[in-house]
Amino acid sequence: MNCPHCTSQNTKEQRKKTALGYRTFHCSACKRCFNERSETPFNFLEYPTDTVLLVVLWRLRYKLSLRDLAEMFLQRGFAFTHEAVRDWEARFAPLIGDQLRRKRRGQAGISWYVDETYVKVQGKWCYLYRAIDRDGNLVDSRLSEKRDMEAAKQFFSQAIATVGHAPERVTTDGHDSYPRAIRETLGGEVIHRCNPYLNNRMEQDHRCIKQRYYPMRGFGNFTSASRFCRAFEEVRQFFRFRTTMQQYISLADRRRLFRQRLDALKAMALAAMWARSSLNTFYCFPCSEF
Repeated sequence: MNCPHCTSQNTKEQRKKTALGYRTFHCSACKRCFNERSETPFNFLEYPTDTVLLVVLWRLRYKLSLRDLAEMFLQRGFAFTHEAVRDWEARFAPLIGDQLRRKRRGQAGISWYVDETYVKVQGKWCYLYRAIDRDGNLVDSRLSEKRDMEAAKQFFSQAIATVGHAPERVTTDGHDSYPRAIRETLGGEVIHRCNPYLNNRMEQDHRCIKQRYYPMRGFGNFTSASRFCRAFEEVRQFFRFRTTMQQYISLADRRRLFRQRLDALKAMALAAMWARSSLNTFYCFPCSEF
């Protein structure tokens, strides 16, 4: 294992492990000690990496409050507060969401359905712009404090950057900002359909974020709301097993796919943490403190 400080390969594994069971190493070049989690976002955490990732995934996927998660893991022998869950969500949810966004680049269809729904932040209504393709797969989402021309243009620009291509057809409701935003951002050759009946699939798709959002009774600030909504949409899409509308998948296949994707998501998150570690520098404890 290379040294996270001097990048030297002249390292040696020590017999002694950390309190959580992680391997420790000694660098012969810079004479420093480090462990498997040094220079990763998991450094200084008092809990196993798998446990922290599972807490964040459950927070994003299921209708659980911060205190619900703290109580559930207390049964497993892990005692932490709801504020620890809040901190882990703030630190690791964006990393998971960004990794999933990069993974699904180019996978969206060419027919988009776009609409916005309401999300309460600090007692005020904000607008969550969302887009799905013809098969119900996520295109992109973006939380905005306003519902105007600039917000619509920013959403379409972000959607193109996320999926890597522009659509051939866009279906929206009758909001006045959409025609010009589509023309200036996506191009004049894109067909724009404005029909509330054609956009019913988008209205129905709002239920997922609404059902997850209602038990939380709103968000405390705009930053946390934007972070949560973005990560939630990406995790939900990742665990969406149907690739086309009305596709049948048996219960056994659903369970098998869920286990496979859960393992893949954990491995993907860990890989992203290690990749990010090369851009950060953390203080390394001396050997006596392991």
